[in-house]
Amino acid sequence: MTMMEALLAPGPAPDIPPEADIYGWLIGSWELEVVHYGKDIREQHVRGEAHFGWALQGRAVQDVWIYTVEGVHATYGTTLRVWDAAIGAWRVTWINPASGKRNELIGRRVGEELVQLGTHPDGTLIRWRFTEMTADSFRWLGEALNADGATWRLEAEFRGRRADR
Repeated sequence: MTMMEALLAPGPAPDIPPEADIYGWLIGSWELEVVHYGKDIREQHVRGEAHFGWALQGRAVQDVWIYTVEGVHATYGTTLRVWDAAIGAWRVTWINPASGKRNELIGRRVGEELVQLGTHPDGTLIRWRFTEMTADSFRWLGEALNADGATWRLEAEFRGRRADR
């Protein structure tokens, strides 16, 4: 068995309740429009891609997000979303070796959104949300809580369109 054969799974594990499968709709490839607000790249019309798949015997959804700014991979990272039955939610780990960034979050469905809450390494509370979700598109917002403890600051926005249909 190769590493990829051992890593990838054909679908969710049977012990994940169907109502808990909040990320399965993402499986496949996506084209991205990228905007970062910390470093303004809006005028550069940055495009990227994301690829999602079931992994680890179907107990996780893993992805790769890729985009380039000024010829440099600003992001070439992966997210591992692992179902944790003990908390009834997904443990989310984002790692971007290109930038050295890493985040830990907890993901749940909240109303019509998928909300992932965690912290930046400096302790700032972060909220990553999938909104405006359809079978073929989504809007992903990365936000950080301001020092006032009440308002959120938009750090990044991705608009995804399915590329594999």
